[in-house]
Amino acid sequence: MTQQELGSRVSMERSAIAKIESGRRGVGALELLRIAEAVGQRLEWLLRDAPDAVIAHRTRLDPDLDVAAIDTLLETLARHTEFVAEIVPALTGNGIEQGEVPRSGKESEALAATARVACGLTDVDAVRGIADVVGRVGLIAFSAPLGPDTADAASTLLNQGAVAIVNSSHAVGRRRLALAHELGHYLVRDDYTVDWRIADHNDSDRTEILLDRFARAFLAPPEAFSRFWRDARRVWSVRTSAILIGSEFQIDMATIARRLHELSLANGDEISEVRGVRTKKADILEHGLLAPTDLEGTTVPTVYAQAVLSLFEKQKLSADRAIGLLLGTFDHEDLPTLPTRHKDEIWSLL
Repeated sequence: MTQQELGSRVSMERSAIAKIESGRRGVGALELLRIAEAVGQRLEWLLRDAPDAVIAHRTRLDPDLDVAAIDTLLETLARHTEFVAEIVPALTGNGIEQGEVPRSGKESEALAATARVACGLTDVDAVRGIADVVGRVGLIAFSAPLGPDTADAASTLLNQGAVAIVNSSHAVGRRRLALAHELGHYLVRDDYTVDWRIADHNDSDRTEILLDRFARAFLAPPEAFSRFWRDARRVWSVRTSAILIGSEFQIDMATIARRLHELSLANGDEISEVRGVRTKKADILEHGLLAPTDLEGTTVPTVYAQAVLSLFEKQKLSADRAIGLLLGTFDHEDLPTLPTRHKDEIWSLL
């Protein structure tokens, strides 16, 4: 929504909206209520500052441009997370030491190895439940279906930790790669990032290309990936080996092909063959493969859901507020049952 559109909805001049946003004009209570209704947010949204990184990003935007849906959702999630973290500091308290922006493929691989250790992974562990894995280092990751024509993912720093949103309209391999890429942005402390077409950056986006490699190395660590591929090829064809390694590391064929090239594990013809492989239902049944569901539909990370539910159980949140913070992934029947209060319990507090 542009300033002009907002002004029209709340019967105010565009210049007045601009002055309010820049702090050069006050706003009355009724005006505030109309603005909250127009933008579809709770009143406290307008009474609390957005995270610093979100504010900085907004000031760089042309005020006449409509804000993308992923930006709006990212700000909402950042506000939600900061609100919960103020009461439950442990939510984002497990941070990670800042890394250097990689300048080479070797540095991307090293950064990924460091990130895996921080996330509690060994050299050979596959990344299962990636949202919960990155949550161990303070990256609170959500997903929502935003449509195929918008960005793959976005992330922003908080005062402590960070928030990411992944577009779940894409296939699972791309979703997982997108979140691993956002982990890279968090590690090097990029304050606000929106990523389009993960793993398809042009040559001018050198840093993005290297963070793509970081993401691949995070999901498919070199030692484990190389060993698995070599062992599979002793027994299976290129196609079957690609299907098996994709299931093991829960990555797509494009990522497998790039990883084979980066680690010099296959020749050009084999890599081209891998790019054309499609896993069929028959393959899943024949080999007993896992069908990953990471970041499918609308999801909230476990650590965040636990924090919200704990606040509800302590009666620091209403049921409606808890459901809103959980993005509708819970309904009233899913919430914990609160203890029944008797009117004579007040005497125990006196």
